[in-house]
Amino acid sequence: MFSLGSWLPALPGLAWGWALLDALLQGLVGACAVSVLCSLLKVYLYIQCANNPERQAEKEVMAARRPLLEPLQVLVLTALLALVGSRVAALVVLEFSLRAVCTILSLGKGAHSSQLYLLCQYSLGCGVSCGLTFLLEGAPHRTWNLALAAGLAGLLALHARRLARHVCALFELHSRQRYCGLCLLLLPAGHGIPRLLRNALGLTFAVADLAAVELINRDFLSTGEAVRFWTPLSICYTLLVVYMQEESRQSTGRGAAFRTVLVRMGGLFILLLTVGRWTDILHVLVSLLGELWCLLHSGALLESCCRQ
Repeated sequence: MFSLGSWLPALPGLAWGWALLDALLQGLVGACAVSVLCSLLKVYLYIQCANNPERQAEKEVMAARRPLLEPLQVLVLTALLALVGSRVAALVVLEFSLRAVCTILSLGKGAHSSQLYLLCQYSLGCGVSCGLTFLLEGAPHRTWNLALAAGLAGLLALHARRLARHVCALFELHSRQRYCGLCLLLLPAGHGIPRLLRNALGLTFAVADLAAVELINRDFLSTGEAVRFWTPLSICYTLLVVYMQEESRQSTGRGAAFRTVLVRMGGLFILLLTVGRWTDILHVLVSLLGELWCLLHSGALLESCCRQ
């Protein structure tokens, strides 16, 4: 079944151990994707603050060094994504995709919202996990593939974090003295980071949505069971999107973001009480912790996005 496990004797807990390793590797890839997103968004927001004399206080907050916070963020998010089942992760992905489409349509053509990129952190991790689950299902060398993906994702996250650290420490000095090629490149190209993120996230969530629908539908034995699940889910998600759109017009800031998370997870919790399993309820609680953890970690970036 697994390329590594085939070399070892068949022990009762061996398959469970490989499944746990695969879940941790998937969670690590998702956590690294979130880290890359936050690092690139931090670079963009710092450049915007550096070019605006009225936003120097925000710039200083983002430039503050927290050497242990980033590795802790990746470790905690890896554990949470490994604990969440594919069913609840798929529901989180579909809910955010619907909300993102409605938000983009309400913003108008050519507009973008940096706050939406921060609100998608946990959903992005779930999307990467769903995509890997679907694409590698039944693969003969699944563990090796996940290990390779985790290594590449870790390298990308490390370089993105170094870029953010370099920009926060030396961007203003290098841009004035025309010294660093990287900082000089970011002067005209820094405003294109949201477009880059939008394209990357669009592709990621497109794959994740297809994987999410397939992962949910494979649990149903008949069309009737699928209809009994998808009908209340569609109604619940539609009501949630309408409520959150109205809430976003009336209030902004970190408080509104936390309220939105509580409403979303509360609606999903109530829905799964009627059509889900008991394990789904536990996974919703884990997802709530993941959403809150991502918002707490990116508090300074969220405040800057709200003031932008």
